[in-house]
Amino acid sequence: MLFVAGQLGRAERQKNLFQSQDGLLEADLEASEGWTQLAGNSANLFTYNGQVPGPRFEVRAGDTVRIHFTNRLAESTNLHFHGLHVPPTGRADNVFLEVQRGESVDYEFSLPANHPPGMFWYHPHVHGAAARQVAHGLAGLFIVRGELDVIPEVAIATEQFLVLKDWAIGRSGGVIEPSTMERMTGREGSLITAGEDLNPKLRIPSGGMLRLRILNASASRFYRLKLENHPLAVIATDGGPLAVPLILEEMLLSPGERADILVQGDRESGEYRLLNLPYNRGGAGMMGGPQRPSNADVLATMLYEGRTASKLDLPASLATIDPLPKPDGPARTFVLSESGMRFLINGREFDHNRVDTTVRLDTVEDWEIINRGTMDHPFHLHTNAFQILDSKGEPERAWKDVVLVPAGRTRRFRVRFEDFAGKALYHCHILDHEDLGMMGVIEMLANA
Repeated sequence: MLFVAGQLGRAERQKNLFQSQDGLLEADLEASEGWTQLAGNSANLFTYNGQVPGPRFEVRAGDTVRIHFTNRLAESTNLHFHGLHVPPTGRADNVFLEVQRGESVDYEFSLPANHPPGMFWYHPHVHGAAARQVAHGLAGLFIVRGELDVIPEVAIATEQFLVLKDWAIGRSGGVIEPSTMERMTGREGSLITAGEDLNPKLRIPSGGMLRLRILNASASRFYRLKLENHPLAVIATDGGPLAVPLILEEMLLSPGERADILVQGDRESGEYRLLNLPYNRGGAGMMGGPQRPSNADVLATMLYEGRTASKLDLPASLATIDPLPKPDGPARTFVLSESGMRFLINGREFDHNRVDTTVRLDTVEDWEIINRGTMDHPFHLHTNAFQILDSKGEPERAWKDVVLVPAGRTRRFRVRFEDFAGKALYHCHILDHEDLGMMGVIEMLANA
């Protein structure tokens, strides 16, 4: 079965969107379990404010964020502000903080004045429960508006948000818990949504522009995206804008990754499908491993409606991306491996009481991620975005916070640790793998 998001009415838009005013975003957010509408049917899910996905937050660099969070679940939870460059301590992006059942906590932080614009998101990050809580529905968008949004060719485009999510829903309407083998490979559901409603019509005028802002909010599923007969002009990824648009025929999003894409309405009028093509993320040789469809899933349908006075072109440039300088020391090495139900980094399972990596603020490092497992692993670093190194060891002109490391391969990136001291995490963003131990603690120390 396939379900995708529909258009929101005016009243729904109001409850689904919180925007900062006069430099402050203040919102009430409640996590709870209950019956809600999913693709036109009732399902018993975990929700933020009774909806999936949760409300969208929109701010600007320098704004203060104040979220009054209440946990109505029957278990502890918390909030992780994925990709934001904010403190990992106190009541900011502190994933070591657990909000107990019935407890309320005020999350509060200010974005740096130079925070990049982009599409970020929030979701729970309690160790051992992250995959289940996200798979049950907890996720929401966090948008930072900025220079990218006022580029004329971007500002005039019709903006559409797509939160991609898969579900395993039983006949009774509840979420089906995965088997041991499904946790090992990373759970996947047969129902795919891009929101909560049926088949959105992504309208674009002939000669116009559509801006698709896409989040992979699935616990494990990868999305190999292709829009029929239309190239994808990528203008931003996880960490913010690219220097210039990147033209792709298809794009792969692993869990946690985001893409900001412009589509030109320069084809014949008609309907064109946004497809999720088959992708083998590994582990298929395991008994009872995830079934991978041979056919593409239809995620949404784009249709032409109306016409612009003149054809809109892609922007020639987007942002200035300065490459990080070479570090003084050698690269740090992180080896990802699997052993039955044990998922390891450098031969060790996660222990929240242990610091695995210590760095100093205002330093630049190269990290080498080696995947010796049988499955692809998307590697995520909290707090600080990074630049992936190409085959020549040069940093790409893009900021990322998730890098996909295919099975048997090695990827390298360069990162500067800045602004915020404290403990944070790095881990596989297949959330079952994170919960099963493929995660480490990094402590960022202030200079003496």
